[in-house]
Amino acid sequence: MAGAGTETAKQPKSVRVVLLALMITMMLAMLDNMIVGTAMPTIVGELGGLEHLAWVVTAYTLATAASTPLWGKLGDMYGRKGVFMSSIVLFLIGSALSGMAQDMGQLIGFRAVQGLGAGGLMVGVMAIIGDLIPPRERGKYQGMMAGVMALAMIGGPLVGGTITDNWGWRWSFYINLPLGIVALLAISAVLHLPKKRAQARIDYLGAGLLTVGITAIVLVTTWGGTEYAWTSAMIMELIGIGVAALIGFVFWQTKAAEPVVPLHIFRSRNFTLMSVIGFFVGFVMFGATLFLPLYQQSVQGASATNSGLLLLPMLGAMLVTSMIAGRVTTNTGRYKVFPVVGSVLMVGGLYLLSVMDTDTSRFTSGVYMAVVGLGMGCLMQITMLVAQNSVEMKDMGVASSSTTLFRTLGSSFGVAIMGALFNNRVQDVMAKRAGALGSKVTEQSAQLDAASLAKLPDAAREAYQHAVSAGTHSAFLLGAVVAVVALVASVFVKEVPLKGAGPQADADGDGTAAKVPLAETV
Repeated sequence: MAGAGTETAKQPKSVRVVLLALMITMMLAMLDNMIVGTAMPTIVGELGGLEHLAWVVTAYTLATAASTPLWGKLGDMYGRKGVFMSSIVLFLIGSALSGMAQDMGQLIGFRAVQGLGAGGLMVGVMAIIGDLIPPRERGKYQGMMAGVMALAMIGGPLVGGTITDNWGWRWSFYINLPLGIVALLAISAVLHLPKKRAQARIDYLGAGLLTVGITAIVLVTTWGGTEYAWTSAMIMELIGIGVAALIGFVFWQTKAAEPVVPLHIFRSRNFTLMSVIGFFVGFVMFGATLFLPLYQQSVQGASATNSGLLLLPMLGAMLVTSMIAGRVTTNTGRYKVFPVVGSVLMVGGLYLLSVMDTDTSRFTSGVYMAVVGLGMGCLMQITMLVAQNSVEMKDMGVASSSTTLFRTLGSSFGVAIMGALFNNRVQDVMAKRAGALGSKVTEQSAQLDAASLAKLPDAAREAYQHAVSAGTHSAFLLGAVVAVVALVASVFVKEVPLKGAGPQADADGDGTAAKVPLAETV
C-alpha cells in the first residue's frame, strides 16, 4: 500500500479510468436485452423456431438471475478483479457464440452462456465501486450510473434497429466484443485490488438449492398466464419446487462453513429494508417501461420506431434526481429523506399514470412519467449505497449481489403480474366493446403490433384503444398499491453515518464498522 500522500495523489486519476471501464461494462449488461429484443423478428425470420422464441429471453434471464449471487460470493472469497474479469470474458464468449448460432436451439444455449456471464457484470461493477470509494463519496457517481441506465433504455431499441437494418442481426451480439475488450484492457491495466485466497470450499449445495429456487420462481413468473394457466399442474409444481428449494437453502445457510448468502447480513435492518425497497422498485420500473410505450403507441398513435424516446420524460427526471441525490448525500452524509420522498413520488406518479385514458395528451402523460422518474431517481442508487454501507467490507460482494437479485426478481414479478392483469383487462373490454370480433382480435395476444393495429376496422381499433387504456389503468394502479410497501419500508430506514464520512462509532446494529480506507488503486 502506498503512503497516504501518494494514495491521495494517484487515486482520483486511476479511479476515473476504472470507473469508465465499469460504466462500459454496465452498459453491456443493460443494453443487451434491449438490442436483441429489437432484432428478434429478423432472427426468427432467418433461424425459424418461432415456437421457441420466448426461450431466447428466458434462458438469458434465468442464467443471469441464478448466477448473480454466486458471482458476488466468489468475488468476496477470491478477489473482486479476477472474478469480475472472468464474468466479462464469459459474457463475451456467449455473445460471440450467439452471433454464430445456426439454429434456434443453439441460440438459446449460447444465450444461457451469455446470461451466466451477465450475472457477474452488474454485481462486479457495484462491488468494485464499493471497494474503491467510501459510501460518503459514492453519491458523486450516482448520476453517472443513472445516466448509463437512461442511455441504455433510450438508445437500446434505436441501436438495435440500426444495427439489424444495416449490419444484420448477428452484429446485435458481435457489438459487445469491442466494448468488452476495451473494458477488460482498462480494468487489467489500472485496477489493483488486494488479492484473496479463501481456505473454505465453495458451498455447492447452497448454490444448487438457490439456483433451483430462483429458476422455479422465474419460470413461474415467465410462464404463468401465458404458456400455462396460473392454476395448471406445471405452475403448481414449479411453485412447490421453488418454495421447497428456498426453504432448504435458508436452512442450509445456517449450517454451511462459507454460505453463498450469509444470513447475518439480514440482521441489519437497513440492509433488509433496502432489499425490500429494491424488489418493489424493480417491480414498478420494468412494468412501467413495458406498458408506457404500449399505451403511447396504441392509444396516442406514437411511432414504434422511436419507442425508447417515449420514455425520455421518466428517464430524464430519473437522471437529474439521481445526480442531485448523490451530490446532497456526498455533501451532507444524510440520505433517509431520499427513499421516503422517492417512494411518495413513485406512489403519486403511478396513480397519475393509472388515470390516463384515450383523451390524455402526450404532454400530460409526459408530466406523469416525469413524476415517476423523479421518484425512481431518489431510489435507484440510494438502495445500493445504503445496502453496502450496512455490511462489512468482506460481505460487499454478497450485499451487492443480493440487492441486485431482489431487484431482478422484483422485475420478473412486476412484468408477470402487471402483464397478467393488463391482458385480462384488455380481453374483457374488447369482448364487451367489440363482441366476437374483439375476442378474436386479442385471442392470441392482448398486445398488438403497429401492423396488426393498422389492419383493424375503425370500430375494433377504437375498442382496442379503450381496452389498452383500461389495461394500463389496472396495471399502474396495482403498481401504486405495491409502491406503498416501499414507502412503509422507507419510513423505518435508520440513518446510519456513511463510512468514510469522518470519525464514527463502531458497529451499532446496522453492520456499520469504523471508517474504511480506500482500496489500493496504485
